[in-house]
Amino acid sequence: MPVVSIITAAYAPSAQFLGETALSVAAQEMPDGWSVEWIVQEDGEQPELSRLFDDVPNARYEANGGQLGLAVTRNLALSRATGGLVQVLDHDDLLLPGATALLASRFVENQIHWAVGQADDLMPDGARLSYPSALGFGIVAAGVANDWAAERNGNWPIHCAGLMMRTESVRVLGGWAGLPAEDDISLFAALSEVTDGYCEESMTWLYRQHATQTYRSEAWRSRSAVGRRAALQRARAMRSARVQIGAVSLERESAPDVEVGRSIKTPRQL
Repeated sequence: MPVVSIITAAYAPSAQFLGETALSVAAQEMPDGWSVEWIVQEDGEQPELSRLFDDVPNARYEANGGQLGLAVTRNLALSRATGGLVQVLDHDDLLLPGATALLASRFVENQIHWAVGQADDLMPDGARLSYPSALGFGIVAAGVANDWAAERNGNWPIHCAGLMMRTESVRVLGGWAGLPAEDDISLFAALSEVTDGYCEESMTWLYRQHATQTYRSEAWRSRSAVGRRAALQRARAMRSARVQIGAVSLERESAPDVEVGRSIKTPRQL
């Protein structure tokens, strides 16, 4: 049975909207033969969010047990995903009804490795503000998104917080990049350089605007240029190396979890 793994990295100090996010996940309906799992990974020294998932049957919650950062938190969630597709969902954003099924259908219809739908900004007063897509709708050929970014000072034409991707493709590229900012852009730059994607015309999610968003902090904004520069470098390296990723069948991707045992390494006596 094909599975879509929705991945959410959560952080208690800024998770005041997580309850609404949970409702949007619970409202997702899939076609016969498909299912959704919600992989929630909480970052921070003092996890506080597990109670929110007690009554969410498709949620699989785990805490980091330490402050590890966004990229590591997403990768830990990825390690627990069993689906052939992963859908990114930040802990303050909302999926619109039918979003997961619609994007998943594009992978069945096309040999693509990523897809993204349109989004409105959800303002604090509940208003929704739309903005035009920077890409044409339909198939986006490999390299197009990075060419667009290179011509615009390292600004990409999609918002990675709404991405759906093939799980195997994300894993072969190493998951989210170990960067203090723009870890998702760096992953997308590599993936979109060597695979085709799909820009969905329909509205699939809401991007919440609020005062405690990570990208509003001075620390994050000061590191953004470094992250975007690394993303462009990664895209160019992928192009020059002529890396290729083949198509992967969704029918065989709902694999059981890989089991690992205790490490056989023992620390040297100091």
